[in-house]
Amino acid sequence: QVQLVESGGGLVQPGGSLRLSCAASGRDFSIYAMAWYRQAPGKQRELVAGITSGGSTNYADSVKGRFTISRDNAKNTVYLQMNSLKPEDTAVYYCKAGHPTTDWNRGYWGQGTQVTVSS
Repeated sequence: QVQLVESGGGLVQPGGSLRLSCAASGRDFSIYAMAWYRQAPGKQRELVAGITSGGSTNYADSVKGRFTISRDNAKNTVYLQMNSLKPEDTAVYYCKAGHPTTDWNRGYWGQGTQVTVSS
């Protein structure tokens, strides 16, 4: 089992940057696929970025070129560097972990961290 704790959210002006962190507890962090999702008020939760155990990444079209997902297996942490932030990036951001032997839909979620982009 994995427990996830997100941090790094806050209020930022348009064009600014934030780095989110997701710290994982439990065994074998390095074998988990990790991802960041977000949910804006009144909208469905959506995938923002993902990273496999091998380091391959994928991004939503809306964040390509602005966001970067990375992981540090020595620190059991996954990051989301967010640059050139826009008001439409405002949402609660969630971290998710998926074990390679179980369905992704049964993955573990963190509690979320609020990101607000506003002047």
